[in-house]
Amino acid sequence: MRSGTATGLWFALLSAASFGVSGPFAKSLLEIGWSPGAAVGIRIGGAALVLLVPVVVALRGRWGTLRRNALTLIIYGATAIALCQFFYFSAVQRMSVGVSLLLEYLAPVLIVGWLWLRSRRAPSRLTICGSITAMLGLLLVLDLTGDQRLDPIGVLYGLGAAVCLAVFFVMSAKADDDLPPLIMAGGGMLVGAFTILVLGLIGVMPFAFEFRDVTLAGWQTSWLVPVLMLVLIATVLAYVTGIFAARGLGSKVASFVGLTEVMFAVLASWLILGELPSVIQLLGGALIVGGVILVRIDELRQAAGSRDPLDQANVVEPVPTTPGS
Repeated sequence: MRSGTATGLWFALLSAASFGVSGPFAKSLLEIGWSPGAAVGIRIGGAALVLLVPVVVALRGRWGTLRRNALTLIIYGATAIALCQFFYFSAVQRMSVGVSLLLEYLAPVLIVGWLWLRSRRAPSRLTICGSITAMLGLLLVLDLTGDQRLDPIGVLYGLGAAVCLAVFFVMSAKADDDLPPLIMAGGGMLVGAFTILVLGLIGVMPFAFEFRDVTLAGWQTSWLVPVLMLVLIATVLAYVTGIFAARGLGSKVASFVGLTEVMFAVLASWLILGELPSVIQLLGGALIVGGVILVRIDELRQAAGSRDPLDQANVVEPVPTTPGS
């Protein structure tokens, strides 16, 4: 395995693990009365503050980078960060975490379909087989055999989260040395925080906070604990490493590796909430890994022969950053 690919894979796994811990911590805030808008707002706003100083330092002498990539940052921050998190938390509020995750992680399938439409070439049988295997594994990991309640509005929120997650992977894969991952993540967080603020002020995304203790792993602890974990681990670390991963692996492979977030979420639920994964869930995890391997083998096979537009790492055309560009 090439060193760049290996590094991208490790970044993808670290990003998935970081995103995976968000569920239990966000749920603890929602259970004491926080609204989805409040949870998303504090998560993204806090991450924007954390990244502000590093971004300013990185931009020293390069302020033209923001102007040239303004449109990219606006779309990325509003869609891939703010709306993605809001749609997911809103789905969780109306349905189980399992169903919400299943809908959100239709994103890899959406990406395969999008690349198919762009290139007008159908994905290979190996990619299709890997997609089916990974989605079957996702079903098993989520263990939806119990009594699951489907809310029509919640389903729409979940599908909205899937579209936004697909945008995250596709835009993160855009190889542009002029827009380093730290600046893209930090700039996107600032745009996302502003988006959440505007939506909150006009009543689309109401804010409701409760500053009292939450329950984690059977213990009462301050509400600051899940907030800090959401900001530092599940947002700052998750998004920065996710951008590195998508640029190293390409949007398609990175999105499939991102399915491992579900396994990490199950593990986090076990460690934080005491929920032990079942044998079926462990089998599902193995199928997800198998599906990722099949998709990656197809990538390497295509790279060894003629380059397939579906399998190029940099699948995103440059996004116009100014009206005149």
